[in-house]
Amino acid sequence: MKELSRRNYLKKSIVSAGSILLASNVAKASSCLLTPDQTEGPFYPIEDQLDKDRDLTVVKGSDKKALGETIVMVGVVTDEKCVPVKGALVEIWQACATGKYNHPGDPNPAALDPNFQYWGRALTNSNGEYSFKTIRPGHYQATETWMRPAHIHLKVHRRGYEELTTQVYFKDDPYNVNDRILMALSENERNSVIIDFKKKTTQVNTGEDKYRTGRFNITIKNF
Repeated sequence: MKELSRRNYLKKSIVSAGSILLASNVAKASSCLLTPDQTEGPFYPIEDQLDKDRDLTVVKGSDKKALGETIVMVGVVTDEKCVPVKGALVEIWQACATGKYNHPGDPNPAALDPNFQYWGRALTNSNGEYSFKTIRPGHYQATETWMRPAHIHLKVHRRGYEELTTQVYFKDDPYNVNDRILMALSENERNSVIIDFKKKTTQVNTGEDKYRTGRFNITIKNF
């Protein structure tokens, strides 16, 4: 009887330990790391524009394409519990292929691209998903000793959540390692904003599939 009781005790202990481990894994799975805040920078758009949709590679009324490598950025906006956020407004703005912003305060002498949109907006769907078609921005000199890597600015708004302003970087950019803004983040935070843009190779490329695509998931904080 004692041996039987001991076996029952061990079985219950194993089951209990398994339940605790399962609960722990569920708790981890239901928690998302907040996307880090980063500086807005001096070039947030100050003038409205008629064309501010999610495709920055063309300007309405023109049949010409923007200069530079076309890319697609997709992702999901969630809260801290990994619940998708529907109806969040995601804005992006960036430099064109020459590294120039369409902003009167940009001292960069590089030429503007009249066929690039520079700023776009998208609303997340019922699954919290968003997407943009844009180009890989050019580098530019921030100071005499600081070259900014290619990056895209993002701002996310939704009533009931804290506004988020952040930046996205390209994994293969050689200037990442010396960027003062990027290096100010923790290692985990840096890993969350450095994105690997890849071409799809498992299917015939059609439409946006022919462009390199990067996934940038965003987590925002509830009030």
